[in-house]
Amino acid sequence: MATLTFTTKEPANVTGEALVLGLAAGADRPQLLGAAALPAPVRRALTETVALVGATGAADTVHRVPAVPGVAARSVALTGVGEVTGGPSPEALRRAAGAAVRELAGLARVAVALPAADAASLAAVAEGALLGAYAFTRYRTTPPPARSASSGAPVSAVVVASPIASGAVARTVVRRSRIVGDAVNAVRDLVNTPPVDLYPASFAEQAADAVADLPVTVTVLDERRLARGGYGGLLGVGRGSSRPPRLVQLDYTPDRADVHVALVGKGITFDSGGLSIKPAAGMEAMKSDMAGAAAVLHTVAAVARLGLPARVSGWLALAENMPSGTAQRPSDVLTMRGGHTVEVLNTDAEGRLVLADALVDASEQDPDLIVDVATLTGAQTVALGNRTSAIMSNHDGVRERVHRVSAAAGEQFWPMPLPPELRASMDSRVADIANIGERQGGMLVAGLFLKEFVGTRGGAPDAQQIPWIHLDIAGPAFNTGTAYGYTPVGGTGVAVRTLLALVEDLCSSPTL
Repeated sequence: MATLTFTTKEPANVTGEALVLGLAAGADRPQLLGAAALPAPVRRALTETVALVGATGAADTVHRVPAVPGVAARSVALTGVGEVTGGPSPEALRRAAGAAVRELAGLARVAVALPAADAASLAAVAEGALLGAYAFTRYRTTPPPARSASSGAPVSAVVVASPIASGAVARTVVRRSRIVGDAVNAVRDLVNTPPVDLYPASFAEQAADAVADLPVTVTVLDERRLARGGYGGLLGVGRGSSRPPRLVQLDYTPDRADVHVALVGKGITFDSGGLSIKPAAGMEAMKSDMAGAAAVLHTVAAVARLGLPARVSGWLALAENMPSGTAQRPSDVLTMRGGHTVEVLNTDAEGRLVLADALVDASEQDPDLIVDVATLTGAQTVALGNRTSAIMSNHDGVRERVHRVSAAAGEQFWPMPLPPELRASMDSRVADIANIGERQGGMLVAGLFLKEFVGTRGGAPDAQQIPWIHLDIAGPAFNTGTAYGYTPVGGTGVAVRTLLALVEDLCSSPTL
């Protein structure tokens, strides 16, 4: 990942191969942001340049031009922040910084001078720059073909210019930004890794390696321990693969923790659909079906690196869903962890099966809150598209809290209901529940299925259910379109920032 440093120098005096300045869209003409910090001759020259190149300031536009006299950098990159009223939002700055650094791939050192006069804006600019400086090159033996000016290795050094770039605030921001950037980019790497190399056992090994230097305990249940423990969902889904399932348990338990959050991630390292096989078109993207587990892993690691005063436990439910002579069949009945039985009517509805086992496990620890995150349903993209994830919950207040912190973190999530009338569509003639139900509202049906496996306070049958959140990130986890803002093609690392912000928010106010 790119190195990150801060400077209080005036933007025009910062050296580098490019100086990034913001441009806001306006009704009459675009406005150069932070123009007051530039010498008058530089300001006039850049204003003329903006008009000459036809820059509009629209979000996700970047124009690189030669440096004008008075600018120490070799060139200037004008990055659009879109229309702003009263100044750009942190997320607009995050996206503008990310788009610029992404487009400047091939350069070594880039200076970013977007408006960042407070901690939130400074953090957004730093995060966006680090997230934009990403490329997955593990399998390349030669550089990618030069398709555009932005082709090349990602920017290796980012300097953020800000009047508050010194002192305790800046040190806190730079530390957290590095940890967030590392976590999101590590998730992207896992999601982009092909399933020939990332399968349940290797994922478990990488999970242990990721937290080896942290105060996080790791327990890995292999297929024998899963069988002894009655994890019928994981074993059923993994039965068709030659590479058996794993359940990885992570636990970060600092002293004086006031809250305990359990994070559960779906980790289907490749989803063929099993015997209910998927169409060939687009199946290559099914290597991303473990994005939830990757997000949980690196959220736990980020929480531990930040030393947050919260106990955070993680469950990575890992399996490969393949068709074979040993694969589970439609009409099979599985006995899940905890004893409930599930009739499998569609083997491509497998994510909820592995999550169910892990949710039962997480409930046994009686945490204050359980959050599962999963690329669970195609119905999520039908309802919300490819950039907005869904929030479902058994607790209205918690659902709204997650919505609030996700917006502050800069991730697009939207609250969705769990209509109780849809539960009857999963009634089974032979088991406690079927793994599919009503097709319309399929995302909500999947959420209702998971809700069945969330335990009660203290495990008492008549007690309240543990507060629980279900995040469906099916579309946003893997970008099959073009890059935008700080989001690359392929794995996006979605949910890490929201999960981390939620833990931080709970540390400040543990009451649910």
